[in-house]
Order: sequence, then structure tokens, then C-alpha cells
Amino acid sequence: MKYLWLHSIRTYIRFGLFCYYKSFRVYNTQHVPKNKPVLFLANHQNALIDPLLIATKSGRFSYFLTRASVFKKPLVSKFLHSLQMLPVYRIRDGWSNISNNNSIFSTCTELLHQHKAIVIFPEGSHHINKTVRPLSKGFTRIVFETLEKYPDIDLQLIPVGINFKQSEAFVDRTALFFGKPLDAKAYLQKDRNKAVIALKQDVQEAISKLTTHIPNDNYEETFKKLEQHHVDYLNPEAVNTCIQTNFETCKVGVKPKFNPFKPLVKYILLINFILPFLIWRHVIIPKIKEIEFKATFRFAIYVTLFPIWFFAITLILGAFFGWQVALGYALSITVLSLLYVKVF
Repeated sequence: MKYLWLHSIRTYIRFGLFCYYKSFRVYNTQHVPKNKPVLFLANHQNALIDPLLIATKSGRFSYFLTRASVFKKPLVSKFLHSLQMLPVYRIRDGWSNISNNNSIFSTCTELLHQHKAIVIFPEGSHHINKTVRPLSKGFTRIVFETLEKYPDIDLQLIPVGINFKQSEAFVDRTALFFGKPLDAKAYLQKDRNKAVIALKQDVQEAISKLTTHIPNDNYEETFKKLEQHHVDYLNPEAVNTCIQTNFETCKVGVKPKFNPFKPLVKYILLINFILPFLIWRHVIIPKIKEIEFKATFRFAIYVTLFPIWFFAITLILGAFFGWQVALGYALSITVLSLLYVKVF
């Protein structure tokens, strides 16, 4: 029953992401072992969207270490646990809660021993900047505690680069890169501190190659130049090379052309989805305190309220004007929606 639920949710989310993003590219899934214990280690720009991308495209039913603050409401907590999300506590959650991580890390060790997959965002928090920030030591603790308890375990560490054109925007593009596995046992040394430093350094370097990494020094200036060059952020290798060569190898991309039909289609869709849009604009947006959560809440509305409203209107039209009119309406709005997201 559990896997039926997970299959159903993953299929629905995958379809929702297809309809939400203009393009969704995935690279090197062959690097993901099918029957080995795996730690996915990814950069973190876009709140709960990031784990959804990995969940739908990695080929594994993963467990996710997630900031404990999103588990506060009982109903939300129950739902997140059903999706195999595990709360992890940070200092900002209070020192009294930090000890709760001991049981979570022990759970991770046992899951890996069962050849499960776990997703961790080792930066420790999300940030909208296109920068891979210094990694926390939490993931290294899971790695070495697992190796200590199960020395023969074939634990594979998969670096993941999550890329967005403009993560908080709609309509956006995204690309997911799975890196070559790192063998956890290769980092076993007598000196634990040196092993932790080496592991963190290698993982950060691997992630930084799989996503656009703009150094914090002169971030705004560098980002402005990249925007002026219209670079393709979904090609991190080219963008990172551009930055490293001080823009000498940076090719100027094509500036998107204005489509006169896009505003017309947008307003037609707004009129037809007026209630979900007003809820989004006047109820949800004012409550979003971190810009990194904007896409998460928009996507949640997109895959819940919008389809409910759409089917309700279709049923009402069918009841009053006949099912031919209702089906014609449903087909027309579906085509316009896909045109707006995928073409314009």
C-alpha cells in the first residue's frame, strides 16, 4: 500500500512538473545505482521544489532529510512523513531540539543498510543565489557512522546539480545533473578530521561542476554580466567556464523575443482561473516570508486548486450547456495552458 501511494504521488507530481516547467532536462541517470545504498547530495536553491525534482527523476524511492520547521503542523507533518521525509533540526530550531538529530541519523544508517536511497542538501539551508555554499558536516556524520556500524556496506555518494533559469519565476526552465558516484569507503582514514575535510571538499567540488557556481566575491557584478550575455544557466559547464575565464569564452546567447500572443493568452487564462489566481495573489503570496518558497507554494496551488477549479467549471458547463460544450471548453483551456507554458 505504501509503494502504491508513493507511485501515485510521484506520477502526479511528475505530470505536474511537466505542466509547470517550460523544459525539464535530466542528465546522467545511468550514474544512479539501482540496488545499492545511495546518498544523493545536491545544491539547494528552491525549497521543496528541489527534492521533488530528484524524487521524480532519480529512479529511486528516496528518503529526504528536510528542515524540521516545515513539520510543525500535525496534518502537514503526517503528509510529509508519508512521502518519506524526515525532519532534521538546525541551531535556529533551538539547542534543545538538536539532540533529536541523533535518532534521525541512526535511522539513516539503518535505511542505508537496507540499500535505500537518501537525499541530503549538505549546504544546510536553501538560498536563491546561484552559488554552492560551504557544506555542513551533517552528511559526513551519516557517512562515517554508517561505515563504522556496517564496514562492508557499498555506500555510493551521488553529487547532484539542480539548475534553474530563474527559480522563483513562472514560467521557468530546469535541468538536473547526476554526477559520477563517489565510493564512501575511499574516505576511510585513521584521522577522522582529515577524512571529513576531504569528503566535504570533493563533494562541494563535484556539485559546483554540476550547477552554475558564481563565487560570493563580486556576486552581483558577475551575475549582472551573465544576464547581459544571456547565458544558458541550464548548461553549467559553459557558464562556469565563462566565469573562470573572466568572460573571455562566454558566448552571447539569444535574447528571448517578445511574443504578442503571450499577454492575450495569459489574460484569457487568468479570467478562467480567477479564483485560484486571487487566492494565490492575495492570500498565499503575502504569507511567503522567504523568496525560496515562492515556487514551492505556487506549484502547490498549481497542482491542487487550479485542477479542482478547472474540473468544477467543466462540470458546471456540462450540467447547464451539455457535455459537448464542456469538453470543448476543457480542450481549449488545456491547449492554451500548454501553449503558454511550453511554447510562448
